[in-house]
Order: sequence, then structure tokens, then C-alpha cells
Amino acid sequence: MLEEKNIDLISELDNYRLKNKISQQKLAEILGVSVVTINHWLTRKAKVNKINEYQIKELLKEHKKC
Repeated sequence: MLEEKNIDLISELDNYRLKNKISQQKLAEILGVSVVTINHWLTRKAKVNKINEYQIKELLKEHKKC
């Protein structure tokens, strides 16, 4: 089962994606992962590893600065 903090992070990432009208494909390019990986995160089929967790947090932090 996915950890609650992982679920919260993915929910925040999905909200960011939808608010900014970013496709899963574009988000995958931004984060340097495949679109399948993005889809698996969003559907809770896979958890985010530490490297990707860091990248997601940095992306969200940059967004909050704007």
C-alpha cells in the first residue's frame, strides 16, 4: 500500500497539473520520466522513488514562488 505522504504528494502534483493545464506527457517530460510512470503515480499503481519525490517537491516549490 502506498504511504499517505506519497499519496498527498501525488494529489498535489495532479492538482498542479490540472490547474496549469499540463498533459501527463508534458509533465513526464518536465520530470524526466515516462508517461506510463506518471499514469501509474496518478492511478496509485506505483509509488514515487526518492529521486522523483525530490524533483516533484522542487517543481511544486517553484510553482508556489510564482
